[in-house]
Amino acid sequence: MENWQQLVIWAYALVNLGVFVKGYYECKYRKNAYGLTPNLNLLGIIAWGDAVVFGPFWIASSLVSYLLNDWYLFLLIISVFWVVRSLGETIYWFNQQFSTINRNPPEKLPFHSIFHNDSVWFIHQIIWQCVTVVSIIFTIFFTKLWLESRF
Repeated sequence: MENWQQLVIWAYALVNLGVFVKGYYECKYRKNAYGLTPNLNLLGIIAWGDAVVFGPFWIASSLVSYLLNDWYLFLLIISVFWVVRSLGETIYWFNQQFSTINRNPPEKLPFHSIFHNDSVWFIHQIIWQCVTVVSIIFTIFFTKLWLESRF
């Protein structure tokens, strides 16, 4: 693994340590587990409660990849994570469409300015479906690279 790759992995771990600490504070002391975190979406963290779980997950993934000196494993873990995360979000938004409980008022969601009613829920569903497709393609690609680097 090259130096810049090691640096990226360490930076990722440190960022996630900070995110975990902030998430823990938000959940435990501010009682804000459902508070949205739009700046952390690229880490898969949508709410502060996510940060308490995903922060340590990303730290552990980074450490394992670093200790095994395996850049492709790091990328593979990220891509598999996004397959699972995006499938979960797809299911979430699918269920929101048909739920009698309105946890996500349409007017508070991104893209509501384009989709002016609860149709914004299925827009979020299909966005996450697209993330799933891209993540699966990356998972296949990184699996190939990882296997080639090992065997």
